[in-house]
Amino acid sequence: MAQEGHSTTGKPFWKKVFKPAALIILGIIIAFPIFFGTMTAMVATSTPEFCSTCHEIRPAVQAWAGSTHRNNASGLVAECMDCHLPAPEDTSRFFLMKAYHGTKDLVYHLLRGAEAYDREAAREGVYEMVTNEVCLRCHQNILYMPQNRGAMLAHRTVIYARAGYEKKCTDCHYDLVHNNPSAVMYHQFRQLPYQAKGLKPEKLGS
Repeated sequence: MAQEGHSTTGKPFWKKVFKPAALIILGIIIAFPIFFGTMTAMVATSTPEFCSTCHEIRPAVQAWAGSTHRNNASGLVAECMDCHLPAPEDTSRFFLMKAYHGTKDLVYHLLRGAEAYDREAAREGVYEMVTNEVCLRCHQNILYMPQNRGAMLAHRTVIYARAGYEKKCTDCHYDLVHNNPSAVMYHQFRQLPYQAKGLKPEKLGS
């Protein structure tokens, strides 16, 4: 009867717990280095130094190095991944978009070569892709600019845009980072109503 009772109660508690616990621990041991290595690789391949190793992207990195996104009075630096990728906190989209852009650029380079790279078309594509939310990650307090009322009011029309009058930050702030090589850095090179560097004429009615 004792043997029958033992067989009906099943395995001892420690044996029931041991196998699942061992599998969980093994999974952590295997998964942690993979995740850590992947994240490290993602961050390392998103730096300006890494991006500049690509022949097609090098001029854009050189322009960024002389722009106010790297050199400014506040000392803040916006790097490639800050504008061109979703926020790292949005982990799934960050990984997905990073993998997509990396694969796309590599395939384009291998199949068509650096000479076929259309820098202006790529530039326009990025401007279309960049949303106001990307800019507002860093430029957070743009509605309080008492020293520049004109800019403050312009920003208000973007943040609180009326239906049919929506605008993007890049509609006005156009040449701030990846300037045409002929542009003179830190100086407005277009004749515009609002004399600030990087305003796009057609958006201002000129």
